[in-house]
Amino acid sequence: MKRHLPDASPPARPRPGFPAKLAPSVQPVVGKSLGASAFKPASSVGAEPAGAKPPQASVQRPVVTIGHGPDLQAVRAAMVRKLQAQGLAHPAVLAALQTVERHRFVDSALASQAYEDTSLPIGLGQTISKPNVVARMLELMCHGRTEKLGRVLEIGTGCGYQAALLSHLSHEVYSIERLRGLHTRARENLRWFRLSNLHLLLGDGMLGYAQGAPYAAIIAAAGGNDIPQAWIDQLAVGGRLVAPAMAESGRQHLVVIDKTTTGVVRTVLETVLFVPLKSGVA
Repeated sequence: MKRHLPDASPPARPRPGFPAKLAPSVQPVVGKSLGASAFKPASSVGAEPAGAKPPQASVQRPVVTIGHGPDLQAVRAAMVRKLQAQGLAHPAVLAALQTVERHRFVDSALASQAYEDTSLPIGLGQTISKPNVVARMLELMCHGRTEKLGRVLEIGTGCGYQAALLSHLSHEVYSIERLRGLHTRARENLRWFRLSNLHLLLGDGMLGYAQGAPYAAIIAAAGGNDIPQAWIDQLAVGGRLVAPAMAESGRQHLVVIDKTTTGVVRTVLETVLFVPLKSGVA
């Protein structure tokens, strides 16, 4: 189901350099780039909000022992073959799923389930999405393009798994998370990968990240009653947004928004079940 909406895009803005800095009027904290200095003690760009609490123990970085149990590379390859048999065809998405080690983003006790087609808890009431759901959204985001995307915004970093995949599919990635504990966990999980084009932010994802706009693609891991207008405003002409949202059926669906020179086209796809989209930083 498609419908055309009027274009509400703002005038083009100059893109920021890295590491990015949020405007003084905005409260979120931007984390350091995960580049060559990733193993040095990390500090944030800007000040932590007053009264900040340390991350909870339930979301500390998992320790995964490699070399015990089945060959995880072979298990990961089997997961990718299964997804391919289910219809996943985009070569870059398949390659990213084969490259990024999902077991590094879950607790060690769950590592044996990392390559099953199931969601797993990551703390603070959140989950890492099923591989087939992640793959489906990434393929929709790439929509047949064989070259890398430009700048991409991810709403909801979670444990960092999808952000790592996005780093293989685009030249630059901004990923924003509202829960401090998960933001910290994602930073720790992603240090091992040393991804210089991935930048993590702590902030209100409902506002997007205007300083990095316009984006070639925006992808969200949480669903609200509708797609926030801020996301549509920050999408580049020719860009695509993929996110869960409530549809006219009263159920949550995957929604794709394509921004054109004459407006935006909204396409409602299959039903899904994502965690609720919330505002603020916690």
